Amino acid sequence: MGFLAFVDHTGIARSGTRSQGLDDGIDLFQRAEGMGLDAGYVRHRHLQAYLSAPLPFLAAVGMRTSTLRLGTALIPLRFENAGRLAEDIATTDLLTGGRLHIGMGSGYAKQDAVNVRAFGAVGDVREKVDATLADVISFLDGEVVSVADEFFETEDEGTELVVRPQAPTVRSRLAYGAGSVTSAEMAGRLGIGLQVSTLAPTDGTGRSFEELQLEVIDAYRAASREAGYGDGHVSASRQVLPVTDQGDLVDFQYLIDRDRTRQEAMLREGGAPLGGRRAMFGRVVADAPEVVAKFLAGDVALQAADEVILALPFGHPYEVVRKITTTFGERVVPLLRGVR
Repeated sequence: MGFLAFVDHTGIARSGTRSQGLDDGIDLFQRAEGMGLDAGYVRHRHLQAYLSAPLPFLAAVGMRTSTLRLGTALIPLRFENAGRLAEDIATTDLLTGGRLHIGMGSGYAKQDAVNVRAFGAVGDVREKVDATLADVISFLDGEVVSVADEFFETEDEGTELVVRPQAPTVRSRLAYGAGSVTSAEMAGRLGIGLQVSTLAPTDGTGRSFEELQLEVIDAYRAASREAGYGDGHVSASRQVLPVTDQGDLVDFQYLIDRDRTRQEAMLREGGAPLGGRRAMFGRVVADAPEVVAKFLAGDVALQAADEVILALPFGHPYEVVRKITTTFGERVVPLLRGVR
């Protein structure tokens, strides 16, 4: 059981040397470990108020925690250089004592145009993402990328060169965020984990969000087994809002209204609008912790997953996000652990 947070880097102090948002993010992870949650993940954003450099943040969190698994969900590979990313992943994993769980994916196509000046033109997105993913895996596996010549500093001529440092176990903790059967099967064939989220592409069959996601998970498991990697590992995120008092309902009103609009669109049109297409969204339950736990326990996709992740909302004060996490960890998770 874990959580997925939008950590922001706002609230820069007058000295220009601290960010209240980053400090709050670290505090959230420390609290989560203290209440017995297993993992904490962060989202990765560019040109926004939210975390643009997740690995330095997770390294800092690693210095202040000892057991919590630390991860990303997810790093958009369309903007990444595979060699630099592999270096950062390995270094962060060694700094955190082998607790790093890296989720990678393609990211959102609608963001490409605004990112060109800062990160360059992507070109063919599928080609770029697939090549970067393959290279990151290969570099972390220790692929020899070159051989030192007479001008290479620190190594003898003829020495085989690999991307450093090498973190021997991090390869087993990589995952790919997939919404389609095709992408899930790719992750299975590569022998990495699968991350599924709170939305799924609609296929026009009228199946529920949970049924569509279960198909993705089953396809991943089958591909992983066929490739010789066993059942693999699946983490699934859900946004739920455990309510303990009337004030919670006030704080959650925007999320409740947004969910109602999405659910109505799904019933009426077979999907809610998302980036020019239609998608199916998981229901956002806002109710007593016992009701939330019962709802999650009955989710057929979650039953097929290995890890359940609470997806925290963005745009809410830290006090609200902290309370959602605390109520989930202290009052929902114990009930779920009793049935999983």
